[in-house]
Amino acid sequence: MFGKLREALSRATATLASTLKEKVGTREIRASDIEDALDDISLYLLEAEVAFDVVEYILDKLKQSLVGRRVSRAAKIEDVVRDALKGVLLEILDGPGADIVEEARRRCKPASRPYVVVFLGVNGVGKTTTIAKLAYKARRAGLTPVLAAADTFRAGAQEQLAYHAEKISVPVIGGRYGADPASVAFDAIEYARARNYCLVLVDTAGRMHTDYDLMGELRKIVTVSKPDLRVLVVDALTGNDAVEQARMFNEGVGVDGSIVTKADADVKGGVAVSVAAVTRKPILYLGTGQDYSDLVRFDPEKFVAELLE
Repeated sequence: MFGKLREALSRATATLASTLKEKVGTREIRASDIEDALDDISLYLLEAEVAFDVVEYILDKLKQSLVGRRVSRAAKIEDVVRDALKGVLLEILDGPGADIVEEARRRCKPASRPYVVVFLGVNGVGKTTTIAKLAYKARRAGLTPVLAAADTFRAGAQEQLAYHAEKISVPVIGGRYGADPASVAFDAIEYARARNYCLVLVDTAGRMHTDYDLMGELRKIVTVSKPDLRVLVVDALTGNDAVEQARMFNEGVGVDGSIVTKADADVKGGVAVSVAAVTRKPILYLGTGQDYSDLVRFDPEKFVAELLE
């Protein structure tokens, strides 16, 4: 998983360390000392499907971190470079995001409003399956989540969510096809409130991310449901298209965090870093397989440590 990004960062560390040993010695690092090395690192990161503007940001932050520093004779140059890379990556990944199940449990009090999460993303990224995985996780934690089938546009969308709901024994609220999706979300929230259920997971339509009618529809759902989180679901295997989706949904609706699906099949790894950089919001979970249990909390510290090991 993420082998290409790990390789890119390893090569980046080696390239910069070699340059600093050769050119700098113990004097202060100058921008001119590392320009050629940064050009090479740009290519390494692009090959790992890190988006171009994100690569530029990483290089700029690296330059800020290194230029002007004086490396002592006792310092291990590779560690200096690795620490600089670690700092840049952790800044982009923005710390651990919300644990949806724990937030719902904390909210769960009599007569309180349920914790509401609206899921965004284009068709085919695994949005509905991801909702089912989170519902399964909540069920395992002793909560009863309510699923809102607010995709009233795509044929089969509500049936797909209902299929998962039946398998994991959770309620699902839907509406007729062509109905106002915002009203479905509202009904699901009221259903949960009346029964003191703590969590509502709202599935939404996922037509092309350039569809401005869809963006208007999603904004209405958000206005009506007043979600605690707007979660973008992206497919790790779609490369830079996932980054463009993140940009469009963030600008059109707003994103509070992301879930990256098919992470187990992603040999490159640049999508996770790029989506976090574009939205300026954390990655919440990684989808790592087909089973309901294959959804893991994203830990930025662990992720970066594994990339730089």
